[in-house]
Amino acid sequence: MNIVEVRHISKTFEQGDIAVQALKDVSLCIEKGGFAALAGPSGSGKTTLLNIIGGLDTPDAGSIVMDGNAFADMSRTHLADLRLHRVGFVFQAYNLIPVLSALENVEYVMLLQGVPEKERHDRARRILDDVGLENRYHRRPHELSGGQQQRVAVARAIVSGPSIVLADEPTANLDSETGKGLLEIMQEMNRQKNVTFVFSTHDRMVMDYARRLIRIRDGQVDDDVTKNG
Repeated sequence: MNIVEVRHISKTFEQGDIAVQALKDVSLCIEKGGFAALAGPSGSGKTTLLNIIGGLDTPDAGSIVMDGNAFADMSRTHLADLRLHRVGFVFQAYNLIPVLSALENVEYVMLLQGVPEKERHDRARRILDDVGLENRYHRRPHELSGGQQQRVAVARAIVSGPSIVLADEPTANLDSETGKGLLEIMQEMNRQKNVTFVFSTHDRMVMDYARRLIRIRDGQVDDDVTKNG
């Protein structure tokens, strides 16, 4: 069963007087429960594709369908609601709110969703325990290491039970050992809770962990391989 269908997507950006085509007629499907990586060098179009899948950017041509919902048929409010309830984001720069604790950062999406206070607290604590931050509930981002901040970001992305988590270069600012630990946490979430993950990356380690490797080159799908096992 496909959770996302990308159909003939193209996207061009204007850089001064120059038009740069970031994506050229890209089509692919992401299966529910997948653990996939969009891999390619900087400028290949992988982050643009990830942002379009998440509804953060709009294609010039083509269509996106998520959980049976065609983005083109949705109002801006409906699309924002779908992002809030169906999509978890993990950004390269963490994007944590500096004045909030780890617990409050994880609770924030649920607050926007209108989840009752006690349930927010309980779910946020459980997910922080799951990512190994049971003793860091009340630390603010500046009191956490880069790896701990990224774990908070992962916890925030998955705590509300989204259909899919989109992670943009999640290991880029981490040392290899911390990155490995984070990938193992996400892999376990994928296996135990069937959370769908899609990464954009040029990190070989992320590619090795992914069960499906989609190589993007010059705005097009260059290779798409699902690994055995």
